[in-house]
Amino acid sequence: MGGMSLYSTQRLRNLRMIVTGGGTGGHTYPALTTITALQNRLAATGDVPDLLWVGVANGLEATVAQRNNIPFKAITTGKLRRSTSPQDIGRNIADAFRIPVGIIQAGLTVARTRPAVVLSTGGYVSVPIGLAARLLKVPYLLHEQTLILGLANRILARLATRILLSHEASLDHLPPQARTRAVVTGNPVRPAMLHGDAARGFAAYGLDPAVPLILVTGGASGAQQINRMLTGALPGLLAHCQIVHQCGSLNYAEMQQVAAALPDPLAHRYHVADFIHDEMPDLLAAATIVVARSGAGTVAELTALGKTCVLIPYPHAAGDEQRITARHLAQQSAAIMLDGDQATPDQLRDEVLRLLADPPRRQQLAQAAAHQGKPVAAEHVVSEILTVAAGIKP
Repeated sequence: MGGMSLYSTQRLRNLRMIVTGGGTGGHTYPALTTITALQNRLAATGDVPDLLWVGVANGLEATVAQRNNIPFKAITTGKLRRSTSPQDIGRNIADAFRIPVGIIQAGLTVARTRPAVVLSTGGYVSVPIGLAARLLKVPYLLHEQTLILGLANRILARLATRILLSHEASLDHLPPQARTRAVVTGNPVRPAMLHGDAARGFAAYGLDPAVPLILVTGGASGAQQINRMLTGALPGLLAHCQIVHQCGSLNYAEMQQVAAALPDPLAHRYHVADFIHDEMPDLLAAATIVVARSGAGTVAELTALGKTCVLIPYPHAAGDEQRITARHLAQQSAAIMLDGDQATPDQLRDEVLRLLADPPRRQQLAQAAAHQGKPVAAEHVVSEILTVAAGIKP
């Protein structure tokens, strides 16, 4: 890509782009991180992109777009369900009527906006926009966060100008004719996550920097399974480490009781929070080991940071994507996976104690994780957007 000459092309002045994707944080935050990186890249040449985020009115993306002053357009969309239970058949019929409405709305939106390029990060809302972009011959980039393609993206992979993948291993899951259009960029990670300060992390919870810190999180909503495993493991762990635990609001009261019942010499080493906000990057920097779910966003952050981690996949994830991702990392010796009958309090305690006693093993896991990580994913996605928008063929 020829340096700044690319940006001076007329087409990229005031680049007009539709972004679509949402429904969950997994689709929404990579879109936001990419938008921010694009704004920063264009600001360097004194330029501003002309953006429109298309999503569902009550989706997370509507809130995120509004909070970040990104113009937002809501369209109707149906959710494709694979199940054949009576209520789902009813919903599928109702949605079958919504989908054409969504496609018409999407067609009108793309036709009126006349974007130079469309970026989709997945979710059901991305299907009508992808179809409209294809029909109206607008270059269209698809980003997949998970290792296997989601249902919506499997449909759209056939239509996309460029398919941006988060994992090399995803190439095997693409239809053969789509592989030539695929690029492995990684999954965009919020820059703040990469610039934590360990000293601030220890200070935030009044922790002792000389004692190894285990950070345990079940994601923003928490995870009952992880909370129960940790409850059983705590007595055996706290003699050897200190723990900060993000448990989610549902289980907060219960975990506070667990904390209150801990014997006195160890109690001060366990800190529970319903939700960890701005101090998360600092805690990640301070942590010796991270115990977490294996959702796409979490894994992107942990590998970009090269953390030693114990992954406990959420067993009911769509397409079993959490288990597939955790297994992939475990096979690369980039993480330890506790799943199925291994997901017990005793196994968690034993794995963490083994890792604490074996610094070289921790180092190996961390290095292998970093090897899987893609800290500059957002920049790579932006380069692909600009290349496609400028009409430069790969």
